[in-house]
Amino acid sequence: MEIEVRKLNALKKYEGDFGFDYEPPADICLIPLCSIAGKVKVEGSYVIYEDESVGITLTVKYDLVGQCSYCLSPAQKEIAFTSDILYVTEKDEDNYYYDGIKINLKTAVDDAILMSQPNVLLCKEGCTGIDVSNK
Repeated sequence: MEIEVRKLNALKKYEGDFGFDYEPPADICLIPLCSIAGKVKVEGSYVIYEDESVGITLTVKYDLVGQCSYCLSPAQKEIAFTSDILYVTEKDEDNYYYDGIKINLKTAVDDAILMSQPNVLLCKEGCTGIDVSNK
């Protein structure tokens, strides 16, 4: 889950791909009564620029499982989310910071998981909620 920028620079590998499985924190799911099933698959690519900044394209894929937010039936949704990230060696408010030696992707992956979550998890498209009529 780390990119060793200094080592890659020494090897003149300024571009490349990476991939790994990530065990997300148990409390990362924002939707009540839902969780991430298993591990998150992380894939991406990096480009090291001349100014030592590193551009990363990061994709997270996982299954969101739990109860439907409307009717409480079992629900599942496959999530895939891609984000473009820039790591810089000088702290600023718009980018991720790294020390110029190596990048730890944990925060960026956690952020991608948080941004990728829908507002609700539905059992099926168009779920209208619990049927309260007395039939």
